[in-house]
Amino acid sequence: MSMEVVPALSSFPHFTLPNTNPKPTIISSNLQVLLWRSPLMNAQLNHSYSKRRGCISVVGASRRSLWSQFSNSYDRCNLELGKCIGRLRKFMNSSEKMRKHVSSTLFTRFVVSVLMVSFAVSNSPSWALNEENLLFLEAWRTIDRAYVDKTFNGQSWFRYRENALRNEPMNTREETYTAIKKMLATLDDPFTRFLEPEKFKSLRSGTKSAVTGVGLSIGYPTAPDGSPAGLVVISAAPGGPANRAGILSGDIILAINDTSTDSMGIYDAADRLQGSEGSSVELTIRSGQEIKHLALTREKVSLNPVKSRLCVIPGSGKDSPRIGYIKLTTFNQNASGAIREAINTLRNDNVNAFVLDLRDNSGGLFPEGIEIAKIWLDKGVIVYICDSRGVRDIYDTDGSSALATSEPLAVLVNKGTASASEILAGALKDNKRAVLFGEPTFGKGKIQSVFQLSDGSGLAVTVARYETPDHTDIDKVGVIPDHPLPRSFPKDEEGFCSCLQDPASTCYVNRGQLFAR
Repeated sequence: MSMEVVPALSSFPHFTLPNTNPKPTIISSNLQVLLWRSPLMNAQLNHSYSKRRGCISVVGASRRSLWSQFSNSYDRCNLELGKCIGRLRKFMNSSEKMRKHVSSTLFTRFVVSVLMVSFAVSNSPSWALNEENLLFLEAWRTIDRAYVDKTFNGQSWFRYRENALRNEPMNTREETYTAIKKMLATLDDPFTRFLEPEKFKSLRSGTKSAVTGVGLSIGYPTAPDGSPAGLVVISAAPGGPANRAGILSGDIILAINDTSTDSMGIYDAADRLQGSEGSSVELTIRSGQEIKHLALTREKVSLNPVKSRLCVIPGSGKDSPRIGYIKLTTFNQNASGAIREAINTLRNDNVNAFVLDLRDNSGGLFPEGIEIAKIWLDKGVIVYICDSRGVRDIYDTDGSSALATSEPLAVLVNKGTASASEILAGALKDNKRAVLFGEPTFGKGKIQSVFQLSDGSGLAVTVARYETPDHTDIDKVGVIPDHPLPRSFPKDEEGFCSCLQDPASTCYVNRGQLFAR
């Protein structure tokens, strides 16, 4: 099963969000998170940063920066020969830095080549660039620089640009958006998508503390023959409208307000599921062999990411096992802080072991997943970020952010555990910090970044894939747990404690089993 996870209402997909700061944001001495804006908006992204080499190539940055300045001016030129030559002269007069790094012969060839291209293009009036063309080029450059597959699905990316500018209508904003979507479709990557301004704004709202909707995280399933089969429910927010209506992980949404989801995109579906508080939405759901027609009332769904409680297991007096149960439902901007608070609160109750429940957590902010891993690990690799050439970056920890590294730890996972949750679960398992219980996780091993374009729209772009510390690629496979859980094992904190306390329960797991490898 291959899916794209998008939290329609309750959580956020595995994205690194853009930042207005043009430089990479360094969260700690050993963690770099790139929070990108569009390359056209931010020429400083041209610098060459190498974490493994520990240096910045100043010479390379100067060359690329100069070229970027000329390239952007060139794109904005009306492509009339006189204007282009004027721009070229201005560029040449201010290019002393480039001449120092490029031989006079090469520089002359470069100038002649540009003049030839300018002359050739000037004879084609259909190539005069307007504002819509420039927006298309902005999107094209974003993919050119950030997309993980540098073969671009086996096509010439430059040739596609030239053909699109010649042949695709781009006279209105709607036509430009259509041209961008058509371009992205050639990549055959369901995770790389265009977002109109409202959808881009809606997507970013998933990092906030609450949204208005029915509390569903949804994704794309693939039927055995490869054809779409509606939209799959990854998880339902505990206590939300969908959860109260009995919608479960793995259920299929067949229709929203009588509109079939067969060809519906997940962002379109998310828009349809959200709405004003108190309004209603009708869903057609397939749960197993049963078809359900449900009318749900939208409400503000809290995204408080953490619930916790103390479970005291019957024993002998003060030696009774005291387990701190922590359920993490999403990786929003409050997640790592909430985990720290829960650990400190439970320690005040003298817990001697922890259980971290990641079931039905469909992911969220990548940096929060890294920060939470650091809480539990005293040292070690958290995740490898890879591209087509191999390992590109290593996220690890030296223990400076650690809080709970000594107590026994069990992690609960299921098929609704996805994305950032899988990074966390894989890190804790491979570093032998925790024992995993449950079923194989969802299997989303790709990383997307969100880039904002100059008109307020955006691109969600697959920029890398990741491997666990043991170099396991979990894409479409998932993280494999150490032990299964009883089928009747509950998902709420009250039910969890009862399963540890009552040996006669069908879901009973004793403390020794819970933390044994």
